[in-house]
Amino acid sequence: MNCDSLLDTVVTLNASDLHLTVGLPPMLRLHGRLKPIEGDILGPEDVKKAVRFLAPEKNLREMESSGSSDFGYSYGDKARFRISIYRQKQQEAVALRLIPSRIMSVEEIGLPASLKKILAKKRGLILVTGPTGSGKTTTLAAMIDVINSEMDRHIITIEDPIEYYHEHKSSVITQREIGDDATSFPDALRAALRQDPDVILVGEMRDNETISTALRAAETGHLVLGTLHTTGSSRTVDRIIDSFSPDFQDYIRSQISYSVEAVISQVLIPRIDGTGVIAAFEVMTKTPAIGNHIRKCETFKIASAIQTSRKYGMILLDDFIVSLVKEGKISVSDAVAFAQNPAELESKVGYMGEA
Repeated sequence: MNCDSLLDTVVTLNASDLHLTVGLPPMLRLHGRLKPIEGDILGPEDVKKAVRFLAPEKNLREMESSGSSDFGYSYGDKARFRISIYRQKQQEAVALRLIPSRIMSVEEIGLPASLKKILAKKRGLILVTGPTGSGKTTTLAAMIDVINSEMDRHIITIEDPIEYYHEHKSSVITQREIGDDATSFPDALRAALRQDPDVILVGEMRDNETISTALRAAETGHLVLGTLHTTGSSRTVDRIIDSFSPDFQDYIRSQISYSVEAVISQVLIPRIDGTGVIAAFEVMTKTPAIGNHIRKCETFKIASAIQTSRKYGMILLDDFIVSLVKEGKISVSDAVAFAQNPAELESKVGYMGEA
């Protein structure tokens, strides 16, 4: 097995992922589907050799002690990858994700132009949510690039690992990687507040300490961008609130109603012509009505508020998916599979198997 040849294949085919697992040939994820690369079945020594070719010594030690390790990898000037090495069934395995070489614009991604007004705000919280592999990092990079290009800000990003490298443009941009530049997200976020930031990007809001610190930062004059592995605006708000103890939830609910400026949920759906994937979005921006629903513990009403606020650039995920079906870009069966409310979506488009 030649690692350089495999990485070249990923770059040439623009595959999103490569998996190296004992007992299988190398597997590519191409346009959302897993496909084998023709060649020999990988043995334990093949995968072990690949792990040692790709991973720095400190990440090998971390895998040995904790079972897995994640890091960024630059393949010369050809590409960057996010790599996870891990153990499974007492053997090693690798998952590589190709990081696009170019930062896309918000227009190319398909986000509404109204989002740029939110990015110009001096404070507040913007959440980009969705399942793993839904393009959250790409969307955040595009949003940071808008600020970096058009505004004079000090932007601090906290990432694990750094995926997109940003150049200084109109802004000063500082990128910190967990493990190399900081010990943890909570520590890096607390330190960022002492580093004169205007904008803070938190790569993952994975614990209560990070979430509560991010909310305080958003309240006290900083624009904070972060991610959660949720789908849908109301579920995102509920997920944050429910992660705290009941006696603290009213306070968090009040913080969210005041601080959250936007929630963008996204999924990537295979194109019907087999040429790749297309993003579908739900966009919620703060209005007095939505803030009131959050404070009153009525998050189930957020969907209706979004539906009646299209003039503000809002849209429900399922409505966006329906529009993609009507435009002939995705199949009905895939639309139903990715919908928040499959039964209701079926009634809107009529279930006919493949569109």
